[in-house]
Amino acid sequence: MVDITHKITTLRVAKAKAIVQVSMPETITAVEENKVPKGNVFEMAKVAGLFAVKNTHITIPDCHPLPIEFTAVEYEIQGMEIHIFITVKTVYKTGVEVEAMHGASVIALTMYDMLKPIDKGIVIREVGLVEKKGGKSSFKQQSPDTINAAVIVCSDSVSKGIKKDAAGKAIVDKLETMGVDIASYEIIPDELEQIRKKALEYADSTKLVIFAGGTGLSKRDVTPEALEPILERRIPGIEEAIRSYGQKIMPYAMLSRSVAGTIGDCLVLALPGSTNGAKESMDAVFPHLLHVFKVLRGTKHDGKD
Repeated sequence: MVDITHKITTLRVAKAKAIVQVSMPETITAVEENKVPKGNVFEMAKVAGLFAVKNTHITIPDCHPLPIEFTAVEYEIQGMEIHIFITVKTVYKTGVEVEAMHGASVIALTMYDMLKPIDKGIVIREVGLVEKKGGKSSFKQQSPDTINAAVIVCSDSVSKGIKKDAAGKAIVDKLETMGVDIASYEIIPDELEQIRKKALEYADSTKLVIFAGGTGLSKRDVTPEALEPILERRIPGIEEAIRSYGQKIMPYAMLSRSVAGTIGDCLVLALPGSTNGAKESMDAVFPHLLHVFKVLRGTKHDGKD
């Protein structure tokens, strides 16, 4: 099975379709008038579809078991075709496209089974996905502007060459996969004045500044102290999302002092300096965090506070 432990939980919706084509108008009449010998075709097929959706992971080996929050089945009769539409919702880490298509397929097969005694020419066709929402593609950057970023590693040992940086490079890699332009990647000591100077410097030339390191509880960790006084607006929701996501994986994440806020139209983040901490923090809030730039641009355009 695909590893989804790094993904975040979101509302995910999928709509699928299948078509059952009969060979005689009398078959459609029997369905509409509930005169099929095996019973009510619409109701029995719907029940079969509901069971199929909830048990997809049992039938399809690579599908994850997931909570099904909602399933709706609709029918449309067009000539000698019964169009089946099924909508499935979940609040989870992975989507429900296969669940929806599985449900549509089983509904169609149930109709076939119920109608074959009275119609030998039934055909099932066009099983497929109509639409899906809530996955990565729904939260991709929608701003026409290019987003440039500065990634700054705050570490005394890395700046002295005692250790090699991995956290900062992980952040760079993640940003590049989302089409963010890396304007600068630097390594500096974890010193308050240098951190503050870099934040103010890059706030004028980039839209995103990410500091990695200096967010622990040691007296040497001063990144939050450096940034908090110069942030014009804190964004506590980002900080909470990072900590909440991290605690689901590692309970020590509650000790992190991640910071998020703005200087002008620039978003400034302070993330943990450990490689896993940096990766998990990025997974927690990207790519959906990029929506903030659309909001900031809109706020500036509208002249609102």
